Amino acid sequence: MIEQVRFGLVGYGSGGRIFHAPLVSSAKNIEFVGVVTTSEERRKQVAEQLPGVASYDSLAALAADGVQAVTISTPASTHAELALEAVRLGLAVVVDKPFALNAASARELVKAAEAAGVPLTVYQNRRWDSDFLTIRRLIEKGSLGTIRRFESRMERWAPDRLPKAAGGGTLLDFGSHLVDQALQLHGPAQRVYAEMRGETELDDDFFLAMHHLSGVESHLWGSWRQAGPGPRFRVTGTAGTFISRDLDGQEDLLKAGKTPAKLDERWGLEHEHRWGHLFRGSTGAPVESARGRWDSFYPAFADAVLGKGPLPVDPWDSVRAMEVLDAARVSATTGRSVTL
Repeated sequence: MIEQVRFGLVGYGSGGRIFHAPLVSSAKNIEFVGVVTTSEERRKQVAEQLPGVASYDSLAALAADGVQAVTISTPASTHAELALEAVRLGLAVVVDKPFALNAASARELVKAAEAAGVPLTVYQNRRWDSDFLTIRRLIEKGSLGTIRRFESRMERWAPDRLPKAAGGGTLLDFGSHLVDQALQLHGPAQRVYAEMRGETELDDDFFLAMHHLSGVESHLWGSWRQAGPGPRFRVTGTAGTFISRDLDGQEDLLKAGKTPAKLDERWGLEHEHRWGHLFRGSTGAPVESARGRWDSFYPAFADAVLGKGPLPVDPWDSVRAMEVLDAARVSATTGRSVTL
């Protein structure tokens, strides 16, 4: 028998419904107990889509039923408050990105979890994107030489889907992933410069530049208003450049109703027409994509709750990423770079 963690989900909007519930349900060391939602429409969806999973009115009610861990998948403006409530209830917590609205709130939350002895992590799932894992492998093998410039984009043409106030804007949304990936590959940032634009009170388009202590320059773009998106990644080193044009396919799999439980070992595999290419001059050779592994996050978190392994994401990593995003907001307002 596999030891299981009794698990709950807070929120059943698009994030909870598409990005979390299928992965939680697919983890063999998790018993998916219930969803916290007060919406009658969402409760009906839970009943239809998750047979045997109950709906609850509150975190306290979920905890009273013996749940050991929860994921917070609600609007960004509520993340810190709900996560603190879960910590006080003694529940291990996964917080969806953005971790919080600013670094101070994120830091307070991590310290509260440490004081309570409660496992806390952040859903930085794009550390397990196929293209990102491929880049990590190329860097470790030395295929690119010494990295000079790292370019990363999450650009979409969806002017009818402008960021909502509760979400904090595109810098927090896309930027949480882009900054985390850059810091993971190239180490701490020393200086930050940013530009932000928006047709409402929130930004829907940004550019962020980071100078890393390692000497790497990261250029990051996020937009809901880019009609001609650039390549997802372009990584340039002294021995070559790797270009990957398409966004990792795991999001599309989940939106199509496919799950790791259904696809098993076929989950996260990229067709060769989506592989990136390694260039040395004008010609490029395809590089087989690593398998995307979003399916590894929840099993790893459950093992951490059971004392069998480390957290999949150190929450202090996300605090450091939030510090970069805070600096980016200051830079965009002042027009000057900000030293960390």
